[in-house]
Amino acid sequence: MVNGPGVVRPARGTRPANRRELIVAAASDLFYRKGYAAVGMGEVAEAVAIGPSALYRHFRGKHNLLATVVAGALQSLDDALAASERRPEQVASTLAAAVLANRGAGVLWRREARHLVEDERAAFRELARRIGARMTDILAVTRPELDAAQRDLLAWTALSVANSVSFHSLSLPEPEFSRLLRELITRALDAQVPELGARRPPARRGPLAALSRREAILTEATKLFAEQGFTSVSVEDIGAGVGITGPSVYNHFASKADILLAAIVRGEEWLRMGVHRALAQAVDPADALTRILDSYCAVVFENPHLMQTLVSETRHLPKAELDRARTGQLAYIAEWVHLLTAIHPEWDPAAARIRVQAVQMMINDTALTPHLRALPDIEAVTAGIGAQILGS
Repeated sequence: MVNGPGVVRPARGTRPANRRELIVAAASDLFYRKGYAAVGMGEVAEAVAIGPSALYRHFRGKHNLLATVVAGALQSLDDALAASERRPEQVASTLAAAVLANRGAGVLWRREARHLVEDERAAFRELARRIGARMTDILAVTRPELDAAQRDLLAWTALSVANSVSFHSLSLPEPEFSRLLRELITRALDAQVPELGARRPPARRGPLAALSRREAILTEATKLFAEQGFTSVSVEDIGAGVGITGPSVYNHFASKADILLAAIVRGEEWLRMGVHRALAQAVDPADALTRILDSYCAVVFENPHLMQTLVSETRHLPKAELDRARTGQLAYIAEWVHLLTAIHPEWDPAAARIRVQAVQMMINDTALTPHLRALPDIEAVTAGIGAQILGS
């Protein structure tokens, strides 16, 4: 990040030898905080005190700059795990240090890379698979009792937990933050999982025509928002997905933002209902947290694209709706934190919230990863791993 540790904004008119590096750092920070669509090349140029024309001497355009930023984010993780292959017992420490040094990596890959063209995304998916394979190979050394499917699941679980810090702004004083993240990664790597068996073929959905037109629009739009990002999806795209013209969408929703709001409200209501049922049925805080964890897994695995939209697209709501949505999301997380600190009163609430968000991100990522989603009983297995990471 251009104003972060080790990176200093140069004085205007100077020609630092590491100008390209400074540009990439500035763009990484801006894309992470504001999103690719909201950042102009002039803003990147201003962040490193140069004119836009000088910026184009280093990058052909914003798209080329984004590809460089995403490549750097993934490469930093790959480099960390390559180093860990020589000292596998220290992988949790190495990975924690890498993600805290480049905290935006998870968001840049999961959220902003959607703006790249398919060939670029395919190349980066291959790099991501290499990262997962490195972690799996490390687990083969540190936990030889696991079979290939168990190692693969825990490898991606640990990577999700590590990158969860990319999706919130919580922090702790050092070395406490590093120590906590290292502990959470270790819990993921050490989690006990049952034998998983052969992957099942993906379930076939019923025909979209069985849904009401409004429901069809909402379902298709949510999927597109999750896969491509709200700003990259047009009303025409949504209409085409359900077999109608773009203007016909307006018979059911006033605007694209209205569709997004309907999806987010629905997701939040489903999550709140899970909390309500858990608290009504539980006998103690540990039982309540287990029930909420199970209900979260049920919602996420049934609606992975909806949860992706909740995580990454809420920021596109109009301000009043955005404020309400964020308040609701924070209140939901607070219920988890309240129960977790009731179970562990010695835990700081901020640290407990970091734990909770690590588990939620791990569940979201698992549900969105096709080869993991196809594992038998994956919903229950993921809930069990989540409970171990929480320490509940």
